[in-house]
Amino acid sequence: MTFGVLCACAVLMMVLSSTGLADSPATTSQPAGVALKAADTHPRARNNRLPETDHHWKKIQSFIEPVPVPEYQYAPEAAYEDFQDLKYGVRIIWGLYTVLGELESWPLLTMTNEKRQAYFESYKKFNPTEFNAEEWMKLFEDSSLRMFAITTKHCEGFSLFDTKTRVKERIDWTAPGGPKIEPCDFPFSVMDSPFKRDIIKELCDAAHKHGIKIDLYFSHPDWYDADFRMYGYHPMMTPEGKDVLIPGEFEEVQAYEGGHFQAMGPNHTPQQRQRMIQRHRQQLKELLSHYGKIDMMCLDQWMAGDIWPDMRQTLLELRKIQPDVMFRARGIGNYGDYYTPEGFIPGDKENTNMPWFVLHSLGARISYDPEAKNYKGAGWIIPNLVDTVSKGGNYMVCIGPDEHGKFHPTAIEQLHQAGAWLKVNGEAIYATRARAGQLWKEGDTVRFTRSKDNKTVYAICLKWPGQALTLSTVKPSPGSSIRMLGADEPLTWRQTDRGLVIDIPSALQDEAKRPCRFAWAFKIEADSSGD
Repeated sequence: MTFGVLCACAVLMMVLSSTGLADSPATTSQPAGVALKAADTHPRARNNRLPETDHHWKKIQSFIEPVPVPEYQYAPEAAYEDFQDLKYGVRIIWGLYTVLGELESWPLLTMTNEKRQAYFESYKKFNPTEFNAEEWMKLFEDSSLRMFAITTKHCEGFSLFDTKTRVKERIDWTAPGGPKIEPCDFPFSVMDSPFKRDIIKELCDAAHKHGIKIDLYFSHPDWYDADFRMYGYHPMMTPEGKDVLIPGEFEEVQAYEGGHFQAMGPNHTPQQRQRMIQRHRQQLKELLSHYGKIDMMCLDQWMAGDIWPDMRQTLLELRKIQPDVMFRARGIGNYGDYYTPEGFIPGDKENTNMPWFVLHSLGARISYDPEAKNYKGAGWIIPNLVDTVSKGGNYMVCIGPDEHGKFHPTAIEQLHQAGAWLKVNGEAIYATRARAGQLWKEGDTVRFTRSKDNKTVYAICLKWPGQALTLSTVKPSPGSSIRMLGADEPLTWRQTDRGLVIDIPSALQDEAKRPCRFAWAFKIEADSSGD
């Protein structure tokens, strides 16, 4: 056994011991490797592995065991099946940063103390009087979106839901002599703003009515609550943070983009640490208890390693509330049910069996973008959606409303255009699966999906194929018909030594007579697709 393996085993046993899990029948008096094998009997435990290249997994893999403890349960297989059927959704990024015209939360880490104080005080101006949850869901439904995600609380700490938890200590950034921690008793939520309406409840109620799946985003760190300092990126650090954070992260935090990082406050007390753990846990429990069925929890960022046993306990308790919920893997490693390549589409099929959801901003930022010219268009959404789905993933566009609760008209128009394409071609997208191996594409402009029963292959052309489409990896069933989705008549085809050749009628060479724009899908009854 190598030194690295010995160290990993030692870390695992220390983590298990800290929660009493090392005394369970599966691990008593056994080496760590035996504990891993016991946990590995869960079918998802064998499959759910984050890619080693994933940035967030790299941050936490030194203290989160790679195989979950036997007591942990993943979402059931039916939830995984539903997740992989979704294919297309929207992610809404909304918070105080919208009121201020800032990027989401992160500028806090480089602001002056005066600007930080003003940022946190801006909850007094949060009043989106034009917000209408029913209007939002009608937009999503009309745009063929199957799910939505919403920030219940970003890193800034402002909750868009009626939390009953209370912040007990916060930071006065402009106190004489420098920032100081002060006592308080304050939820710091939308109910403290002039708006005084539970945005999350209204959205969840409307989503349930329209049959749209729900994904609730929740940030592990909280930059308003002083109890969370030191346990991750936070505007206030502590001297002992260097010993608690991931190796090198203390210095990384201090040097973040050369900003005014970081105020230095007093070390944590045991009471503050416990308060932080309990508030973090209670808010997640509120979200899974008060808003009906929640399909996904979009967790974000991570916390320091010495509270991982407490976070793991939180997951065990959350599973009892809603066993079917799918957890995003951020901050919880391979305990996650899905993960999210953010800002990029993998160039090939992902090197993991964990389901995945690409996050891509429609504008120049993931929250509200006021500039119409920055929105990339349906001609950007559709090829990215097709490319992602052909590789086995789901695709989510990120937008945000303005301070009044309205989406940019250009974003709405582009979502509608993409939805119109899906109304024609959705059969080739929703509830499909990737073909085996490298059969997800031919060349740069053809992508494939298949039906779950493997009887139908869809060839999606990202560029108009011209007079004929030639495919080398699909063989139709003898005597079967091939159709372009949205077109009435079957197409003539023939099998040649070059492969399948599908003739495109002359009438369709006129762009105005084609069933859609941007990409074209061909439905093929496959005799032997190589799958």
